[in-house]
Amino acid sequence: MSRPFHLAVPAGDLEKSVHFYKNILECKLGNREEGKWIDIDFWGNELTLHKSDMQLSSERHEVDMGNVPIPHFGAHLESQTFNKIKENLKKNKIDYLDQPYTRFKDRKEEQETFFVKDPHGNILELKTFKN
Repeated sequence: MSRPFHLAVPAGDLEKSVHFYKNILECKLGNREEGKWIDIDFWGNELTLHKSDMQLSSERHEVDMGNVPIPHFGAHLESQTFNKIKENLKKNKIDYLDQPYTRFKDRKEEQETFFVKDPHGNILELKTFKN
């Protein structure tokens, strides 16, 4: 669809954030500067987590399919990966910011999506398409 994307975000405690991305989302780890930043293979994109106390502000915006938090980032996933992450969240007692729900029901672009916060409060949207 496109070239890989790079995004750098504040991550607070890198150890906690790495645990979340590696063990809950099952992303692979990449390059790093110990104690400062680490690259995450975010399903083919490069997500760089920076040790930082900075918090991104968040608000909600009304769109045709609901009231979504912004800013957020995420990925379109195969259903098997999407469902495994939902299992990991449940097993680790990590609450959803917005529970999984279906958008565009019975349309070509039908998808299941949910929003979750990482340990530092960055908001992720993960989704899987029916077709």
